[in-house]
Amino acid sequence: MGSDSDLSTMQGAIAVCEEFGVACEVAIVSAHRTPERMVEYAQQAHQRGLKVIIAGAGGAAHLPGMVASLTPLPVIGVPVPSRHLQGVDSLYSIVQMPAGIPVATVAIGNARNAGLLAVQILATQDAVLLEKVQHYRQSLKDTVMEKQAKLEEMGYQQYLEV
Repeated sequence: MGSDSDLSTMQGAIAVCEEFGVACEVAIVSAHRTPERMVEYAQQAHQRGLKVIIAGAGGAAHLPGMVASLTPLPVIGVPVPSRHLQGVDSLYSIVQMPAGIPVATVAIGNARNAGLLAVQILATQDAVLLEKVQHYRQSLKDTVMEKQAKLEEMGYQQYLEV
């Protein structure tokens, strides 16, 4: 993340890694305040065994794009909500990458989806992890179907009151 103030947003990705048993690094790497650190971190990430990088940043949000330009690994950008523009500035900065340097981008503040996407990428090479992803997806379906059954049983007005 670009700043420690991004941690409250990025905790969603960290939590997903923990839920799926995927080891992760959590680091503050600012594209603007520590550019040399960012270059070193991004260039050496694959050598340290990382497989995917989730980079969250707010405001100008250069971190995901700059990291993507420096590493052969897939990068997932998380636009962190900002005080003045609520993260729209971050979203535009991350999603508007030039051809040849892609950054997968999730919704503003949705680090949980970034974590899930990273896990799915890793699961393409890990059968145990793939099974966990499939189980997770089934649990989402089951939850929706339980809610639907409850809605049918109660009717919409009583359901809204619960």
